[in-house]
Amino acid sequence: MRREQALKVVLVVARLLFAAMVYPMVLFAKQEPALAMMLNLYVILGILLLLASRDPSSHRSIIAFAAWSSFAHAAVMSFQAFRNFIARGELIGSGVLVIIGVALIVLAPSQGVRRAGNGSRCVGSHSGKTPTCTSPSSKPKAEYTKPVGASLIDNPS
Repeated sequence: MRREQALKVVLVVARLLFAAMVYPMVLFAKQEPALAMMLNLYVILGILLLLASRDPSSHRSIIAFAAWSSFAHAAVMSFQAFRNFIARGELIGSGVLVIIGVALIVLAPSQGVRRAGNGSRCVGSHSGKTPTCTSPSSKPKAEYTKPVGASLIDNPS
């Protein structure tokens, strides 16, 4: 329960940081159109993270995207800073993105495994989506639960 509450806090904080980019996005729209487009993606991601904070286990993919895209952005910014393409002070932004990514991966909900009333093993979301269930008489599958960052696309079988 504490882990889910911590994840909700991280999602809201990340959402606020990303949504706060609306103001610079508007400022840079004419001067730096490429920067404005990138900031636009973060604003939309912030809105999606706000929606994900209501029920994180139903939004594992968007949480994983936010984490891994933060790592990718931090890697590119760090490379640019160390090659003197951008100011070294931009490394602070890289650090913030890495912290956000690590927090989202560590706190992200794993794919749930539960038992149905008839003894069937059900794998899937606990919030509205129909889980995949196997009966006790069917051949058991491997007891492995993928962490959220392992794959952005869940295996449909």
